[in-house]
Amino acid sequence: MATDVISERGGKSDFWQGVRLSMPVVVASAPFAVLFGALAVDNGFSVLEAFLMSALVYGGASQMVGIQLFGQHVAPWLIVLSIFAVNFRHVLYSAGIGRRIAHWPVISQALGYFILTDPQFAVAEARAVSGKTVGFAWYLGLGLPVYVCWVVESALGAVFGKLIPDTHALGIDFLLPIYFLGLVLGFRKRPLWLPVVIASAAASIIAYKTVGSPWHVSIGAIAGVLLAVILPPHHSGVEAKR
Repeated sequence: MATDVISERGGKSDFWQGVRLSMPVVVASAPFAVLFGALAVDNGFSVLEAFLMSALVYGGASQMVGIQLFGQHVAPWLIVLSIFAVNFRHVLYSAGIGRRIAHWPVISQALGYFILTDPQFAVAEARAVSGKTVGFAWYLGLGLPVYVCWVVESALGAVFGKLIPDTHALGIDFLLPIYFLGLVLGFRKRPLWLPVVIASAAASIIAYKTVGSPWHVSIGAIAGVLLAVILPPHHSGVEAKR
């Protein structure tokens, strides 16, 4: 009985620790969620459809691509293919995070994969690298507030989008890139960090100039992964921690 009480308290503590870590992402992603809702309505979506797309797809960049293609009356198979291409990096994230959550029940793993985002992967991976267990309660506390706020804010954007000033003019849209930069720097002691970052950044910039957004995100990620596969760890000048 005492063990169960301690375990329950530990789970609650881990959950709220995850919630605290999620707050920067909640704040930084809010303008994008509201912007999506407003753009969705402008492209012919109803408020309910915008709400459901955020709740079921839950992928900022792919949702933006989706509403743009829907507005252009593109073939459904091309819309699906485009969203898959934009979200391809999540295949890489899932492969990486899978080893961290393999001890969870299958249903919990499925939920974990569903709420997996860029910052969710980065923070969870950093926790695992530090030697801490990626528990379900902690992971849920980290991801659930972001998901709920994204869905709610998308609906608010769909309803009140025309009343909201330009986020670019306010500079709020710069919060998320700053947050991601901090996450990337957190991995700077890992083998191949600098070459992988340079390769990803270069490929992403080239793709942005040639292919366009948001394809540059997945292309940059793939370039970094390929370099990490090709080069042996000692090329980074930092030995891997055992």
